[in-house]
Amino acid sequence: MALGKFLKSLFGDASAGGGQPSPSEAIDYEGFAVEAAPINEDGKYRTAGFISGEIDGESRRIRFIRADQHADLDSAVKHSIIKARQIIDEQGKSLLNKTQL
Repeated sequence: MALGKFLKSLFGDASAGGGQPSPSEAIDYEGFAVEAAPINEDGKYRTAGFISGEIDGESRRIRFIRADQHADLDSAVKHSIIKARQIIDEQGKSLLNKTQL
């Protein structure tokens, strides 16, 4: 059942060890808050997380998801933080005008 597998990849499979990992503690980078939140997909972890900041007096939290997969959670967290920093360096404050990256 392809739909079931797809939904599990989005929301985690609670029967397989507790579902999605919790987002990491936020770190500050160039005036933004970065949280790694890798997605568990069949025992591998996809690079993902959140970038938060303020624009025009309003707080925004943007989710990013990348295709990169890792065998362990620690590697995925580290890579997610690297990717978030790269996104910030490339897009600056304009990324806060988006809903998802």
